Amino acid sequence: MSLLQVEGLDKSYTADKRILKNINFDIKAGEFVSVIGPSGAGKSTLLRCINRMVEFNEGKITFNQHDVGSLNKKELRQLRTNIGMVFQHYNLVPRLTVIENVLHGRFGYKTTLQGLLGRYTEEEKDRAFYLLEKLGIHEHAYKRCDQLSGGQQQRVGICRALIQEPKLVLCDEPIASLDPSSSKIIMDHLKSISAEMGITCLVNLHQVEVAQTYSDRIIGLNNGEIVFSGTRSELSADQINNIYGTETKDLIMA
Repeated sequence: MSLLQVEGLDKSYTADKRILKNINFDIKAGEFVSVIGPSGAGKSTLLRCINRMVEFNEGKITFNQHDVGSLNKKELRQLRTNIGMVFQHYNLVPRLTVIENVLHGRFGYKTTLQGLLGRYTEEEKDRAFYLLEKLGIHEHAYKRCDQLSGGQQQRVGICRALIQEPKLVLCDEPIASLDPSSSKIIMDHLKSISAEMGITCLVNLHQVEVAQTYSDRIIGLNNGEIVFSGTRSELSADQINNIYGTETKDLIMA
């Protein structure tokens, strides 16, 4: 059974410009799926429609057998505890410590007062340290996040998503701001998390070769439409050209 189903999804910010056009796909539990495409193809909007950070105009999104578009505010908050989010620019609170930022991932399980007062159980704190150790940054637990490198901050962001105990993690260009070495570390962690914890990952990527290395399946977006959906072995040079609207050799050199 699919964990996530997207059917006939349309999104427009203005009357004359459709950002997403009749998007259809489904993802099974435990899959690692990448979305590739040029800038402006609609990749970020697609992820934000799934957890309704952005409201969509038409279509249906079903996550864990719940109709996402029909949920009220309280129901949506509950649903989001099962959907972690990793951002390109980390989205951390720079002045707070690493451990504090990770524990913010538990806000969805707290009352407003508990969240404001930072009331966390010992079990939650233990889980936070376990995740920091798993991602190799436990020694930085009490440092302010603005003292860390970009790759280290992204690992904090992943820990914050994982402490939610999500069924799905949405990653919006998680390595776009990182050097190749840090990018490999992040992608290795995301892949191992998906495999070891059975967490489904949907990852937006610019880099075709990264998608081919890590993904079970790849979705290609161009101008708001799906122009490819298949396994990494099925992604040919001609299909890459179709996704990006450029010659493969130009894409590799870019």
